[in-house]
Parts: sequence; structure tokens; C-alpha cells
Amino acid sequence: MVALARSRAGDAGLAIRFSTDRELLRAFLEGDRLFAAYALCDLDDQEFSRTRWGVAYEGPVPRSVVLEYAGLAPQPVFVMGDPAGIEAVLRDLIRPRAAYLAMHYDAMPAVERIYRVDPGPEMIRMAVDRATFRPQPGLAARLVPGEIGDLNRLYDLGFTAWLPAAAITEGVYYGVRVHGQLVAAAGTHVVSRDARLAVVGNVLTHRDFRGRGFAKVTTSAVTAELLRNCDEVVLNVRADNAPAVAAYRALGYREHCRFAERLVHRRSSALDGMMGSLRRLLPARREP
Repeated sequence: MVALARSRAGDAGLAIRFSTDRELLRAFLEGDRLFAAYALCDLDDQEFSRTRWGVAYEGPVPRSVVLEYAGLAPQPVFVMGDPAGIEAVLRDLIRPRAAYLAMHYDAMPAVERIYRVDPGPEMIRMAVDRATFRPQPGLAARLVPGEIGDLNRLYDLGFTAWLPAAAITEGVYYGVRVHGQLVAAAGTHVVSRDARLAVVGNVLTHRDFRGRGFAKVTTSAVTAELLRNCDEVVLNVRADNAPAVAAYRALGYREHCRFAERLVHRRSSALDGMMGSLRRLLPARREP
């Protein structure tokens, strides 16, 4: 079923519509399932009601997909496919004023015509499966909902949002304790039984206990648990975080792609558009 909201033709022969057709969306996203892992997981019943999907079509064939995940602004937005279709959907259907937007670099010029894109580090999507996984031995224990206070006290050192107990109930979290104190943990962002995919995240070690391999141990424990029911597990890491990249590679994670995950702000004036065009004419500035 396709939920028609507004349609516009003329963007490279494309028409755009909202969609609630999970089979159509799944078929498109499976074209690059590791890059689209979050989006594929969001097709599950537990997450789907929190999402809106805009699709650009060439005739009956989907060429681009834009996913907006509901929540407080700036909310996550994911784009994939033909840049002209991405631009059309962002212009006329999916229109957040601010968002954390994940995209391949070839979509950046299209996104910049609609949004001001903040600078940020290059991101790497890494993936592992049962064939490549190399577990790391160590004493990590699975966390239970009653330990959510300890987990949030640890995360308060490096994250800004606290997790509900349901995050442990519905996901997979492992931790390492030293003299009773939770000093390292790793967990999941989202898990999909339908897609047989999971995303590892929230990996953090207390600053006083870094350099002891605890991040590798907890990530290994989470990954091993997930691979019992998932075909692939993915994670994101900053390209400039060499120790983390090396640790994940030691576990058998391999680089799938590099992409941009940036805070974006919707352009609101003709001046924004002119400034964006001027910036594109200037020599590119290399990220530090």
C-alpha cells in the first residue's frame, strides 16, 4: 500500500510519494543492506510506526528513498539512491528543519541545495558475519534491566542521553566490572529479526580504565550474542579513530563503506541558496 500525500514530477522524470509499502522499501534497501542496516531494522513492527518514508519513482521503479525517524529535533534522516530523487523528496515531502542526516558522499551536493550541512568527520560502516568474526576472550557479563542505573552513570561520562531500562530488555548489552564498578560497556542501537541484522553501538570505557582492551571484550561479547540470530552485524566508527578501527578489525569487522553523518539545517532564504552555490564554486577544503 502506498500512502499518497503529494506528488511532483519533472525532477529528472521522477515522481515522489510517501510510502508505507514495507516490501517495496525492503527490496530497495536490500540493494545495499549493510549501508541501509538501520533503515532495514526500522521496517520491523516495533520501529515502523516511528518512521516516515518518501520515495522517488521513475515510472513504477523506486530510485531513491528518504527515511525520517520520529523524535525530538534534530531527528535522524537516512537517504539512499539517485541524488535527484533524494533532492526532490527532501524539498517537497520529508522536510525537517534540522536533522542528523546519513548519506553517501555522492548525495552531498543534492542535500546541500536544501540544507546547510555542518562539517564533521568521515564515518566508516563496518560489518562482520559468522565467517569473519574473531571473538576476543575476556570477562564480560550480560547486563540486566536492574543495572540500567550503573550503565547510565557510565554513559554520563561520554553521552548526553540516558537510556531506559527497555534498552537492555529489548537489546543486548554486556559490561565489564572492576571491584564492582561498571567500567566498560557495549550494546545495540537496533536489532531486526526480520532482516537478521543488528547494529552495535554505545561502546564506552571509563577514562580511568582505557587501554586494557575492555572495549574489545564487550564489543566481542555483544557481537557473539547477536550472531546467534543475525546474519550480519554492523557498526559505525569515525575514520579518524584509529584505535577503535583497529580493535574492530581485530574482531573480524571489515570496512563496508565510508559515508557522511552530519547535522543539517534547512535553508530558509534565497541568500542561503546563493551562498551554497558560491561555496560549490570555490576550491574544496580538506577536512582536518
